[in-house]
Amino acid sequence: MSNDQTINNLENEELEIRLLLEAIFLKYGYDFRDYSKAHLKRRIMHRLSLSELNTISQMQHQVLYDRWFLETLLRDFSINVTEMFRDPPFYKAFRQEVVPVLKTYPYIKVWHAGCSSGEEVYSMAILLKEEGLYERTQIYATDFNVEVLEKAKQAIYPIDDIKEYTYNYQQSGGLASFADYYIARYDSVILDQALKRKIIFADHNLVTDGVFGEMHVIICRNVLIYFNRDLQNNVFKLFYESLRNGGFLGIGTKESLRFSDYMGKFNIISENLKIYQKKFEV
Repeated sequence: MSNDQTINNLENEELEIRLLLEAIFLKYGYDFRDYSKAHLKRRIMHRLSLSELNTISQMQHQVLYDRWFLETLLRDFSINVTEMFRDPPFYKAFRQEVVPVLKTYPYIKVWHAGCSSGEEVYSMAILLKEEGLYERTQIYATDFNVEVLEKAKQAIYPIDDIKEYTYNYQQSGGLASFADYYIARYDSVILDQALKRKIIFADHNLVTDGVFGEMHVIICRNVLIYFNRDLQNNVFKLFYESLRNGGFLGIGTKESLRFSDYMGKFNIISENLKIYQKKFEV
């Protein structure tokens, strides 16, 4: 195949992907048009290889007329890589830098955006419980993927992951034994159901949905890396408008406010661990 043919094929492939994403948005309202092109292409080609379809154009037709196939593709697009107390230094810094401020409030609202299957939501619930803040906190855990939200509500996780979760908990500054927070059942563990009492799980799409209340804390870690620069900026706008003055924002270690329009509207609590505080507006 000549270089011209290769370039032509790549251009056609990119066009097919754009048309597929446009079709999903126009018919169903799910907007992936500003997601990372490399991430989406990997997921689309993976689904194509598993299906009986030959081209992305055929996939577009399937999406328009087969809701089940759409749901399958949405699961492919969803980013569900998570673990309890992921990046332990983040939670340690949260205890040291953010918790003392939260203790000055009579009532606390926390939003976990893009919560996936819930491991990091329950991690925060444990942290707040140990710091004596759980009873005065309302946690909102949201994701656009209703399937992973159901898994988050169940709070059941593979027992094979517990060794890693226990290590993370210890390294994050945990004040008790991690075993106090779950019961083992065969090949799974069930988290303490009391941890769910102050958590509301809800369907929310960061790309298309609006402001989510006046929050004291917003946690959205390792989601923005899958968005392009413009979409990241839009989401930072959403977070800024959803935070009260002095509220805290925690994002992933590979993400940053630095090149967004909102860097100047936040104070840096930890640049390495990506914890920021919304400046007080006059």
